[in-house]
Amino acid sequence: MITGSICKAARALVEVSRGKLAANAGVDKRAVEFFERGIHIPDDAAIAALQSALEELGALFIPEEASQGAGVRLKFNRSLTRRIDALENEGGPTAKDDVP
Repeated sequence: MITGSICKAARALVEVSRGKLAANAGVDKRAVEFFERGIHIPDDAAIAALQSALEELGALFIPEEASQGAGVRLKFNRSLTRRIDALENEGGPTAKDDVP
């Protein structure tokens, strides 16, 4: 399970707002804020939903090992991310094909 500070760091890495994360995870926006600020820890299902949503957005969580602490990094490097962005924005408006 992730902590509030790891959640906040992951959200910053994938550049997503609390509102968008909350919507993607199906969790209340204030619950995300309180979790990140250490005010309230949501139930395990909500934390798992937040972690899953962040992973879908490109965060990769690193488990704690021996003397190494837990962490988070981007799933994709910046070069690959730029290429994916270029492909997603390529083309034009979608339209119905005339091909049967």
